[in-house]
Amino acid sequence: MSGPLARPRRPRGRGQRPAVMTDVAKLAGVSHQTVSRVLHDSPHVRRGTRERVLAAIRQLDYRPNPVAQALVTGRSRSLGVVSFDTTLYGPASTLLGIEEAAHDRGYAVSIASLRSLNRASVVGAVQRLRDQGVDGVVVIAPQRAAVDALLHLPPEVPVVAVEAGPDDSVPVVAVDQIAGAAAATRHLLELGHRNVWHIAGPEDWLEAEQRIEGWRSALRAAGAAEPRLFRGDWSARSGYDVGEHLLAEAGVTAVFVANDQMALGLLRRLHEAGRETPGEISVVGFDDIPEAAYFTPPLTTVRQDFAEVGRSCLHLLLAQIDSRVRSWTRVVVAPELVVRGSTTAARAR
Repeated sequence: MSGPLARPRRPRGRGQRPAVMTDVAKLAGVSHQTVSRVLHDSPHVRRGTRERVLAAIRQLDYRPNPVAQALVTGRSRSLGVVSFDTTLYGPASTLLGIEEAAHDRGYAVSIASLRSLNRASVVGAVQRLRDQGVDGVVVIAPQRAAVDALLHLPPEVPVVAVEAGPDDSVPVVAVDQIAGAAAATRHLLELGHRNVWHIAGPEDWLEAEQRIEGWRSALRAAGAAEPRLFRGDWSARSGYDVGEHLLAEAGVTAVFVANDQMALGLLRRLHEAGRETPGEISVVGFDDIPEAAYFTPPLTTVRQDFAEVGRSCLHLLLAQIDSRVRSWTRVVVAPELVVRGSTTAARAR
């Protein structure tokens, strides 16, 4: 069949009824079974046929009936996400990446946002999502308590975790935090800085501990001394406060900060103290938040590909739903160092 699609007749009345699957089939010149296979992304449909069906769907503005689909397939085409502290850039961006990937695959997303993170709250959130009929669940697990909870989830629940630790009981998608932190530290060392100080995140966050590990490994590999470790709480205020302590230390010329918000606070405190960045002190952040390029100076940082995290989560989760088997796969997404104006070569001493 070639040429423009001919719109089928619709029943007369006070308005046109919504299109149904048989309308799509008639317009595309195929059976309703073929339309169903296209909707469920079956590989057993020729490319030309698939394109014709998709064109008919768009022309008729066809919307599948989710209740009817669930009755036929036993699936709701909805997924659940358990998240914690979506006010922070990392968890919020991870959630957005998962939502976008799910919608691209035709899945709706239900979100359970937790105020406190412990075994009971995570297990309870997963159960509530299952009670809503979701086909599978993604758990954003940035803290040790969430990782512990994964060990207590029913084995029949399709689950994928994001940013969980190395000893995982479920499939995991994670950005390589160690590699990102090591790249940030090496960048400063290669600019001639003898010591690279670090402002870490909170102790109970896995990402914070992994970034410390990356910082330390780069220092060891370069034979550089390990300066005193400082900690913040991910907020710009905590970066500002730690800046006060760094100013009291002798010989600080380079600082790797565990996220961009704390780096922003540090830059503000250095500016108030009359310390030039990057002339006197170079600063590297982590995350590459949208505002990082507009800091003064523009922030050198480590970019995380949250869109790829979302796509990888969906791939693992849908494979698990189809096979009904947990693969215990770990997908690692590579970070990227983005060099801007907050770092420069160390001054000769």
